[in-house]
Amino acid sequence: MTDRQAKMQSGSPSVMVPTDAELLQAQADLWRHSLYYLTSMVLKCAVELDIPTAIHRHGGVISLPDLVTALSLPPNKLPFLRRVMRLLVTSGVFATDSNAEVETYRLNPLSWLLVDGVASEKHGNQKYFVLATNNRHSIEAAMKLADWFKKDMAPPMPSPFKELHGVPLFHESTPLLDKELDAIVNEGCAAHDDLGSDVIIRECDDLFKGLQSLTDCCGGDGKTVRAIIKAFPHIKCTVLDLPRVIENAPTDNVINFVAGDMFKFIPPAQAVMLKFVLHHWSDEDCIRILAQCKKAIPSREEGGKVIIMEIIIDPSLGPAMFEAQLLGDMCMFVNTGGGQRDENEWRQIFMKAGFSDYKIVKKVGARGVFEVYP
Repeated sequence: MTDRQAKMQSGSPSVMVPTDAELLQAQADLWRHSLYYLTSMVLKCAVELDIPTAIHRHGGVISLPDLVTALSLPPNKLPFLRRVMRLLVTSGVFATDSNAEVETYRLNPLSWLLVDGVASEKHGNQKYFVLATNNRHSIEAAMKLADWFKKDMAPPMPSPFKELHGVPLFHESTPLLDKELDAIVNEGCAAHDDLGSDVIIRECDDLFKGLQSLTDCCGGDGKTVRAIIKAFPHIKCTVLDLPRVIENAPTDNVINFVAGDMFKFIPPAQAVMLKFVLHHWSDEDCIRILAQCKKAIPSREEGGKVIIMEIIIDPSLGPAMFEAQLLGDMCMFVNTGGGQRDENEWRQIFMKAGFSDYKIVKKVGARGVFEVYP
């Protein structure tokens, strides 16, 4: 009889005592969780060295000695680069043919997203997303999470980032903290938000059929609405964003660019679109934004609606996708005070903002597209 069985039969409290094998596995899992940050740092290193682009320029497959040469690295760094590439292959960033006489590395879909200089309508280079999420200031804020939890704060509570650094991320005051950070996080955010937009527009064309006008809140340079206009040229499109964004927007007669604050006013249209906007904000702020959206659109009978593209947390997507969604939620919590939400949490926000109904038009990977009705 094992110690575990003896304790269970003796009637003692039902505390399961791990076996030796379970403890050894638990220790290995603890190593993995404690050292996950090194995977992020090694990925950042690969992006800064431009390894994906070097492999692409070499024809998509490269040996380690050729990679050292392509990157102009000192030859004595080869053994260390091998260890970096081994981790990145194991983590799914690159692929390899380890059975070949000479080990080679090649791109896979993940590292393809990090290749520089490849024009594609399907995606923008995601390297700035990697650099933005692994910036020094965000890491410092995450390291102070325990201190943030211990502080007794009156609502609205600042994000851990703002509490530590004194300024929020994605704000006009962010450059006062670090100009380079502000530029990188804005580029990273734009690259992240653009990926998959063409799929949504192509596969959810019923969203825009019959629309006469559309306001894109936080629409930046108008890239998304240009794609919509290309497919639906009859739609009159307006882009609302902050003055510092609109002043750099291209001037033409295709899109009406409006400088303003979505918390105060949204230009009226038959539909208002929020593409990856709300996850930056707290529940209370989301309700305030959506209340302004409701004021800007006509009744449901007249075709009024709000189109929302957001992450919808869902464990049924599988462990890897679900974990990615939860990590994204932590990223928003630490950096902006916002968060990713499941369908029930989104429903509650919609109803509190005064909307009567909604539907999920489509799910595309981790993303979902809502139509919300007044």
